[in-house]
Formats: sequence, structure tokens, C-alpha cells
Amino acid sequence: MGKISVVLPFTTQAHFDSTLRQFTSSPLVEKVFLVHSGQYKGSHEKCETLLSSTYTSGKTLGELLDRMSSEYFLFVTQSQELQLGQAALERMIGIMEQTGAGMCYADYVEVKGGIRTEHPLNDYQFGSIRDGFDFGSLLLFSTGAVKSALSEFGAIEDVDVAGIYDLRLKVSVRHSLFHIQEFLYTKVESDLRLTGEKLFDYVDPRNQAVQKEMESVATQHLKNVGVYLSPKFKSVPKPAVAFPVDASVVIPVRNRERTVADAVGSVLDQKFSGSFNVIVVDNHSTDGTTKILRELASRHSVVKHIIPERHDLGIGGCWNEAVFSEHCGRYAVQLDSDDLYSGPNTLQTITDVFRSGDYAMVIGSYKLVNMKLEEIPPGLIDHREWTPDNGRNNALRINGLGAPRAFDTALLRQMPLPNVSYGEDYAVALRLSREYQIGRIYEPVYLCRRWEGNTDAALSIEKANRNDFYKDKIRTIEMLARQRMNREGV
Repeated sequence: MGKISVVLPFTTQAHFDSTLRQFTSSPLVEKVFLVHSGQYKGSHEKCETLLSSTYTSGKTLGELLDRMSSEYFLFVTQSQELQLGQAALERMIGIMEQTGAGMCYADYVEVKGGIRTEHPLNDYQFGSIRDGFDFGSLLLFSTGAVKSALSEFGAIEDVDVAGIYDLRLKVSVRHSLFHIQEFLYTKVESDLRLTGEKLFDYVDPRNQAVQKEMESVATQHLKNVGVYLSPKFKSVPKPAVAFPVDASVVIPVRNRERTVADAVGSVLDQKFSGSFNVIVVDNHSTDGTTKILRELASRHSVVKHIIPERHDLGIGGCWNEAVFSEHCGRYAVQLDSDDLYSGPNTLQTITDVFRSGDYAMVIGSYKLVNMKLEEIPPGLIDHREWTPDNGRNNALRINGLGAPRAFDTALLRQMPLPNVSYGEDYAVALRLSREYQIGRIYEPVYLCRRWEGNTDAALSIEKANRNDFYKDKIRTIEMLARQRMNREGV
């Protein structure tokens, strides 16, 4: 069985010595590289030190690889307490030898607030290129696969944070990243936030320098696998049919009696130079939502209350009901039943952007607020990482594109949304951006209300994994389509 080197971040926390001993006492471990920024003063058996303040920088990883002689190396991504399971290293090395994988990772048990919970991970797909993919805390690389990848695709980029991201993408081109569906270690979780509180980390202005690094690395990967699209776009075709109004606001809803009247009211308050309506697709609500909407529709002719015949619709299916209805206007504009437009000019601002350029879709910016409409961190979400030239490539890396989303209805009817309740908007945005330009608004035109009723507020591990896996599947489909388009010109 091959030997491994371990790359371990030093910490002054009390558990460090016990974590280190697990590795130094293993006959499979040839060497432990302790990465520190100057605090480490001791010496341990089998240990070498590397002075660095940026643990995952290209420079640090390059120096480590130059000093690596073992067949495999284990990258430990956290400094929190970690306990190896029975024969965990033997199992990981054995699977690497049997599969020829370039890297492997395993499920784990996490401890949060003293409570132990099994934490399964997702299988890696072709489309799993988001930098936040959860590999856990132990990444076992084949040194041979790493050196082969770097020989073919170039050294790790000169980045401060995105080094491991760059490394695993380069390895993934020719080698599998293998998921071991066994709980091989326990780690103490330091990020105790709920899933809903982590959603916007990547658009926090404090992280923008990191995101530019990630974008650069992801863009080069797309070039390496033949998926990158140069900034050449088709023109949006003129619609062949007439529309009853200029714009329709689409609100899918089920059981939102607390918020839906406010949402509809924010549409009725719009000052718009053209004609508009609001299509509310009531997905068989069982609370007071239907009664509220019937009353609103009886008082306001622009409110179109639709109850679909089907009982198997997700949010995407409800959108399709609205878009294909006789009421839908030239542009279809999103508003979630929890949310509000930020002012009376939102519709005007969106349609003005459509008319100012050759856009299949327009995406705005929004502010996060609580139910009292008080701004909450990180505040404005404007997705300024988007650029006209590279936005559709970088869109494959990130988890969302912003809100509100508005569509050219004629085009959207050619590309219906998938009938799901998560990622349906992301899927159609990627599909449209494959061929057409997307317009952006960087000023806030929308209020996203965060409350305990949000569907993504506190997801279970299993539900979060399903959502992440589905979005990776959407990326896989889109990347394969773009790869084929580049290869065959289709």
C-alpha cells in the first residue's frame, strides 16, 4: 500500500496535538507538512514546516508539491478538531489504488454544539465546478495525477486563495474525483449558521477579490474542457405573435396568505408607461391564499388569478402555466410571493433595459430585508461579478444570477422551465445565455424578504445535498451542450 504525506494547517487550539498524533503515529504517513504563519515553534516526528500566511495560495501549494515525494498526499482543509475513523487512511488509499482516481473524499460525522450528525456528501459530476463544492475536510490526491495535470495544463495559478480550486479542476479533466460513501472521520463544525444564512457568502462585497480569483480559475478550466464561450451572441428574434400587454409580472404561489397580498400590491403600485398585468398562479393553496387572490382579482382587472388543472407542478411548472397563458405579455417579469418590488419604477426600469439592447433576459439587483423591510446583511446583492464578455461562463461557477429575472416571452416559450421548485430559473438562464445576451441592472429594484417561512431558511443536510446535486446536474447538462456546440458548431 502506498505512503502518503499530510498537509496540515497549524493552529494554537488545544486539540492540535491530538490531531497531529493521529497522522504521525500512522505507518502509512511518510511526512506531515505543517503550514503556519509564524506561530509554530515546536518540532514533531515526521514533520516539516512551511511558513505561509495563505494556506491555499498557488505559491504555497507549488512549494509543497516541490517537496512531495510520497505516492499520495492528504490535504486537510480545516484547523478544527478532527478524528480519523477506524482504518480511514487505509480505506482511502485502497480505493485510490483500486480506482485510479486523481482524488478521493469521504462522508463524515460532524459535531455541532455537541450533537453528532452524519454528513453525507455528493458525487462529483462534470458540472460540479462551483468553488463551494463540499468535499469535507480530507482530500486525498494522487501525486502522479497532480503532476500529470500540472504538466498538461500548467502550474497552479498565482492566486492567494483559489489554489486548491485550481488544482482539483485541473486534476478532474483527466482523472475522476471519487466519492467514498462511508463516514471515515469526525470533525467539529465551526460554521454554525443555517443554510439560509450561507446563501449569499459569494456575493458579499468583502469576498469580491476572492471571487475574481475563482472566476479566473474557472474560466481557464472551461477552456481546458472545451466549454468556454467567446463573447459572440445571436440576435433575439422578433416575436411572430401579438401580446395582450407589454409586461406581465408572474407570481407562483402556494400557501402564502401572510405575504401574497403585499407582493401583488407592489405590482399594482407600479408607474409604467405601457400596459401590464400580474399573473398569479395559485398552486392549489390550502390556507387563505386563494380567498385573498380571488378578492384582489375581483377588484383589479389586471390581476389574473390562475389555478392550474394539474396537481403535479413545481415553481417551474407554474411559470410555464403563466408564460403560455393568453394573458402573458411581451416580457415576463419575476416576483416571488414572499417579496416586493422596491419602488414604483421597477417594471419601467426592466423594460427600458430590454428596449435598450439585444437581450433575451434582464436580471436586476435586490436588497435583503426582514419582514419589517429593514435591511439585513449583506444588504445589496447586485452580482457585479457579471461582465458582458464573461458573465455566461462565470455563471456556471456561481449558484445564482440575481433577481428579479425577466424574460423575452416569445423566447421563453421555446425553452420552458423545468418543472421543479429549485434551480428552475438558473437552468433557463444558463440555457438562454448559451446563445443570447443577458442585460443587467445594478441598482436595487427588488426586496427579498428573509423570514422563517422561506423555503431555503434551514434545510436538512439531505435536502441541501439534493438541491446542490440538482444544480450540478443542470451545469453538467449545460456544459455538455456548450462543449458540443463548440465542437460541432450546433
